Amino acid sequence: MSVGYVYDPVYLQHDTGYHSENANRLTSILSYLEKTGLLAELKIIKPRAASIDEIAAVHDREYISYLAYVAKNGGAWLEVDTVMSPKSYDAAVYAAGGTISATDEVMQGKVSSAFALVRPPGHHATYDRAMGFCMFNNIAIAAKYALSKYKLERIAIIDFDVHHGNGTQDAFNSDPHVLYVSTHQYPHYPGSGNAEDTGTPEGRGTILNVPMPAASGDHEYHTVFEKIIVPVAKRYKPQLIMVSAGYDIHWSDELAQMQVTTTGIADIVRFIKQLADEFCQGKIVIALEGGYNLEALSTSVKATFDVLMNKKEIEDIMGTPKRRVSNPDIAPLVKQLKAIHHLS
Repeated sequence: MSVGYVYDPVYLQHDTGYHSENANRLTSILSYLEKTGLLAELKIIKPRAASIDEIAAVHDREYISYLAYVAKNGGAWLEVDTVMSPKSYDAAVYAAGGTISATDEVMQGKVSSAFALVRPPGHHATYDRAMGFCMFNNIAIAAKYALSKYKLERIAIIDFDVHHGNGTQDAFNSDPHVLYVSTHQYPHYPGSGNAEDTGTPEGRGTILNVPMPAASGDHEYHTVFEKIIVPVAKRYKPQLIMVSAGYDIHWSDELAQMQVTTTGIADIVRFIKQLADEFCQGKIVIALEGGYNLEALSTSVKATFDVLMNKKEIEDIMGTPKRRVSNPDIAPLVKQLKAIHHLS
């Protein structure tokens, strides 16, 4: 079965100027996928606009109306790090809708997995606040949609962005129907996501935060997936896996201090695919989050597709970190997480 991707030029109309999160992120990805010949092997999925009701499953209706008003009146800075242009609202509605479109294609068996190449990103957007470059929480909106439309009981959201997805955690903090897993540099923006935060009593244990120390690289990520994330996910038995894919964990990204390579990112995706193959017939829906070095972003997205398509060779043209620093000892973190989540 084919692998799909969501894209539309509407996402380029979210004009952020010289901001780190800009339209060049998507054009660079698509250009690289085309240059390498991979784009022709993928099925394009046309997005639709998410409805107000679909967005309101996660966000306050007054907040939704406020964003529409700001865009209609020329745009503005919503937060110190988050800007709207006149067309940003349209892009945000289609980013949420595009992630829903990817979900439909996967759940209806039209593709085995799908990657929503959308912007603005979403995992920091909370119930009534834009932050961290995000306006609507694309992955959370699509997860709520999937739970409702397809009557699912267990969805796993795996978020490997370098920043904790505070908005996504907030959306499912008390919902046992969603396992939210986040690996993130800690301490780092937005300051949330400590290991002891496992959800409210109703959803206790379905929040798994893996706060990684700065300078964590391929070995550290492999270790936490193998020893913590995979066992927790296997115990949960998801019927669908959704992914917030943040490529700012790459060693070249200037917005963080991790040392993961493109090969290491492929390793993460391979863990996720193995879980999906075992528990949900390979069903994976991915939404683009961070990643601001254009070369690293483009090559890492390709590596993600290569894994989804069962390709054995992973091209890593950027190689290992140019400036090596000592890798942190994460044994205490692994021990702590095993105790918190009752793993042997």
